[in-house]
Amino acid sequence: MKKLGFGLLRLPKLAGSSHIDLEASIPMIDLAISHGVTYFDTAYTYNEGTNEFIFRDAIAKRYSRDAYTITDKMPMMNIEREEQLEPILQEQLVKCGVDFFDYYWLHAIGGPNYERAVKSRAFEHLVTIKKRGIAKHIGMSYHGTPELLDKVLSEHPEIEFVQIQLNYLDWLDKTVQSKACHDVCVKHNKPIIVMEPVKGGTLATVPPEVEAKMRAMDPNMSPASWAIRFAASQEGVMTVLSGMTTLAQVEDNLSFMDEFVPLTEEEQATLLECAEIIRGIVAVPCTGCRYCVDDCPMNICIPDYFSVYNTIKRFEGMYRADVVNYYNNLKFAHGKPTDCIRCGMCESRCPQGLPIRDYLEEAGAFLERA
Repeated sequence: MKKLGFGLLRLPKLAGSSHIDLEASIPMIDLAISHGVTYFDTAYTYNEGTNEFIFRDAIAKRYSRDAYTITDKMPMMNIEREEQLEPILQEQLVKCGVDFFDYYWLHAIGGPNYERAVKSRAFEHLVTIKKRGIAKHIGMSYHGTPELLDKVLSEHPEIEFVQIQLNYLDWLDKTVQSKACHDVCVKHNKPIIVMEPVKGGTLATVPPEVEAKMRAMDPNMSPASWAIRFAASQEGVMTVLSGMTTLAQVEDNLSFMDEFVPLTEEEQATLLECAEIIRGIVAVPCTGCRYCVDDCPMNICIPDYFSVYNTIKRFEGMYRADVVNYYNNLKFAHGKPTDCIRCGMCESRCPQGLPIRDYLEEAGAFLERA
């Protein structure tokens, strides 16, 4: 298996829609498979519940079963009772067009989702479906503290793999604690699948000072390539998921992951210096996963507003008419940041535990002045 995995969450969308553009996605997937990429990742909740259908139509219907592996996830944020597990699993098999999953995770374990998993006997369900041959390997995706991760892996040694958020910006971050969570996985001898290696695109477009440092190391490497190689270079990492949106991104990723070369210690140290610079500029450390959007009673497109806010702050002092116009268009189709009623639903869904309500208030006040 190559170290590059294909995350299907961020495939290109149809114009003016939240639905994935299948026609535009297929050439991207075909190119990846032609270069030996076999690991594809989807989930029950992605793209308003339609992502699994995209996997079916783009991959399962068009390739033999031995040409790919598929990872899907039980949506623990939606689970309250054990009786919900089997029907959702069967629904996922149908939506993906497969008879079994190569990898099957409990989704977003951490905090209340771990409590839901214990209460609903989800860990026992994983073991059962592995015995039945419906899942070849079982694991979990994790957002939470290293202390809880150590507790989960100690109590549930049946977990074979752990998917964690890992990138050079979050490596030493006091909230995400990527390195500490990574070290717990290594301690328990659990292979690691990396999500958010480019932190929702934040590390694909970096400040000029950071880009200059990267160019000095290698003028031919893109900012995204440094981020992905950092993640792939860490001990115990089996696969790095890249959520690609364009064919050019697929081509770029393949250019350095076809024949992966780990970073040197000096290169890793330089990237951690870059992280300090970026951390001082990024206003909201949002990855754009969109988990916060579905249940918002005011229909506020939270990640989009944060993206606009981050962009304007990054280029502060330069008027960006394109970004300001984008913000104004968002306000016509969605609730404004200032419409937030502070219900907290978004924060209960955020895998990073961000204080979204406070960030929305801050972003809304700033953007209305932009």
